[in-house]
Amino acid sequence: MNTPFGIANLWLEGDFITRFVAIALIICSIVTWVILLSRFWELRNLRKLKPELDQFWRATSYDQGLQSFSSHALNPYYHLAKSAATASAHHQNQAHDHRELLQTLNYSEWMARSLKNSIDGIAAGFQKGLTFLGSTGAISPFIGLFGTVWGIYHALIAISSSGSAQLDQVAGPIGEALIMTALGLAVAIPAVLAFNAINRANKLMVADLNRFANDLLAYFVTGARVKSGE
Repeated sequence: MNTPFGIANLWLEGDFITRFVAIALIICSIVTWVILLSRFWELRNLRKLKPELDQFWRATSYDQGLQSFSSHALNPYYHLAKSAATASAHHQNQAHDHRELLQTLNYSEWMARSLKNSIDGIAAGFQKGLTFLGSTGAISPFIGLFGTVWGIYHALIAISSSGSAQLDQVAGPIGEALIMTALGLAVAIPAVLAFNAINRANKLMVADLNRFANDLLAYFVTGARVKSGE
């Protein structure tokens, strides 16, 4: 049933600016949900990889331990362990070819810096989508408010032109304009919640990687990982 109120009428009666604002908010909402669902799926899969650390440390050799990891292309634990082995081999080659570097190129410090650089690179990959979510959560309410102000402005012009300001003539245009504010909030709230949840999950993942990196550092420097005491 046709009605002079609601989003459909807002679209039909709105001008270019109103429609542009509505489309912008809808696109932001779609992208927000795509990022939210995809990142939560990725983080869920990454959490499933954590038990593989036990298999890695039970391996009889480092190479066998590397092969115990699954999904090598997407596994941050594998990349960290692989980069540690590469950094160790690079240091040994440099020490063999340039013995004078032994005085300045400390093995423990070199490994610690290499592991930190690897973690920083992995953590940077975890940040994908967060900039968009943060920006969307910050500006969507203002975009919606702009649409509301623009809609009210045109509604008042229409009322002024008709010379009548009865309630039935005012309620429709004003209510439709306020829909833009509601739309802006509907886009911003999921974006903010998703940003906070994903950011917290990323911090937990980075903390796990730091613990694994400490064990790797101890392994390469002393020959054994640090015992947790459990």
